[in-house]
Amino acid sequence: MEGSTGKSRVGLLGSAAIVAAGLVVGGYLLGNGLVRAHEADRSVTVRGLAERNVTADLATWNLSYSEQGSDLAEVQAAIARDTQATRDYFTGLGFPAEALQPAGAGVSQSMFNGLPRVTINQRLQFRTTDVARARRAVARQFDLVRAGVQLQEGSRMTYSFTKLNAIKPPMVAEATRDARAAAEQFAKDSGTGVGGIKSASQGYFSIDARDGEGGDSYGVADTPFKKVRVVTTVDFYLR
Repeated sequence: MEGSTGKSRVGLLGSAAIVAAGLVVGGYLLGNGLVRAHEADRSVTVRGLAERNVTADLATWNLSYSEQGSDLAEVQAAIARDTQATRDYFTGLGFPAEALQPAGAGVSQSMFNGLPRVTINQRLQFRTTDVARARRAVARQFDLVRAGVQLQEGSRMTYSFTKLNAIKPPMVAEATRDARAAAEQFAKDSGTGVGGIKSASQGYFSIDARDGEGGDSYGVADTPFKKVRVVTTVDFYLR
């Protein structure tokens, strides 16, 4: 009986030791897991900026003009002369004929002092990738006025940069590097280090006048010199 009882005690002690060891190991793993979870929550959110000066590669000029009179045929003839004068203006500057295309027309009739009044509005659109020549065209637009073409308000040259997709990847990389530099400075000041990226979001790409330049609403072009800008938001782990 005593031998049997001794074996039972030994077995109980062994089971207790195993349970205790399991509790210790489990407690360590649980504690270590909490530490890892805590460290995973340590992060810093920063923003990175990238800017690049570019030159527009497309010029667009929407030209509007009108003629009025009491006789429809005479007004039509006047509009035809204005249109031919406008075409001559651009071909004289070396642009191909297809650079200028009709963009719409409108006719309205009314009575003025008991007499019929006809108004014809004509719109043309000029498009070219020769931005330098386009700038010269808008600078000499008074030649159109001397030819009898009275451009309406809103007839202005605009310049566009169409190659944004080509510079997006390097600009995003530059903005991310700028964000990491800010995170590293924060980590240095707080006595920590910067780890990998926890999350990131790409901001909106904006294209604005490079120096705050711009045109008014009557004939004056905006600027072909643009600034592309993007801000990224990056969340870095801290270690």
